Amino acid sequence: MPTPDLAVQVHDLHKTYPGGRGHDPVPALAGLGFAVERGTVYGLLGPNGAGKSTTVRILTTLSRADSGVARVAGLDVAVDPAAVRRRIGLVSQRPSSDPMATGRENLVLAGRLQGLTRTDATARAARLLDRFRLTDAADRLVRTWSGGMSRKLDVAIGLVHRPDVLFLDEPTTGLDPEARADMWAEIARLSVDDEMTVLLTTHYLDEADRLASRLAIVDRGRVRVEGSPEELKSELRGDTLQVELPDSDQAARACAVLAGVAGVTGPVADGAVVRARAESGARSIPALMAGLDAAGLSPVSASVSRPSLDDVYLQHVGRAHRSTERDEEVA
Repeated sequence: MPTPDLAVQVHDLHKTYPGGRGHDPVPALAGLGFAVERGTVYGLLGPNGAGKSTTVRILTTLSRADSGVARVAGLDVAVDPAAVRRRIGLVSQRPSSDPMATGRENLVLAGRLQGLTRTDATARAARLLDRFRLTDAADRLVRTWSGGMSRKLDVAIGLVHRPDVLFLDEPTTGLDPEARADMWAEIARLSVDDEMTVLLTTHYLDEADRLASRLAIVDRGRVRVEGSPEELKSELRGDTLQVELPDSDQAARACAVLAGVAGVTGPVADGAVVRARAESGARSIPALMAGLDAAGLSPVSASVSRPSLDDVYLQHVGRAHRSTERDEEVA
């Protein structure tokens, strides 16, 4: 049943894509479930192929689940997709604007498609152009805009009809640091000032940590762990040890060394890097370095840090997270 204080409810979603001639079917979702409170930013964090984009496509009525239940703004996406589309905004990975039209023309057209009168669409376009600091470029063709400006326009198009829930699928991929910071600030304002619910998919750990009040780490079509960034990090007691070796063979040998150091647990080799947990990193480092030296291993570097989302990811997924520039289409 719909819950009034939840903007998104997902329960036991399954989705499998055909594998094509001679290939096995490709499972995308395998019992995915989570819930998003109204007026919050919720993050789906995971690697390529985790199931993030498939989830967004189902929630925005662009695809259908094989089984399970998904509700947005209290509406079942499979039962009443037209009503859902009127309540949501979507900023997909691909640009949604017409590069051969101006920014203002793009926004007015988006407003008209959403049922606004020409007068209301024009006024709304002007307000959004001002909000995103795009007014000076409003009457230039979008193909002349920078990548950061174009991405802001995509978000503005998603907001033109004042949706209850905004879906942002990898919104900062490919942006330079300044444009990325601007986008982060705007996403935060959407939740705080507009009280809008935002569901954000990202493969950037720092983005999820900065923006999401709650997040789910997704891998192989399932939620592996869910909570606020601080809750998830605080569950990992002690410090994180990271040791970089010259190559993966030495890293595998170093794992065995770390496993024998008192107070060190869970060493995992990831390429040439070994990560482990320690009750006290400062106390463990001397014994660790002595053990590596006795084994004939020469580390490139060794560091101690407090738990991060990367450590949370490693703990629950079993491998370190790697940011990539684009999520896969079947993701």
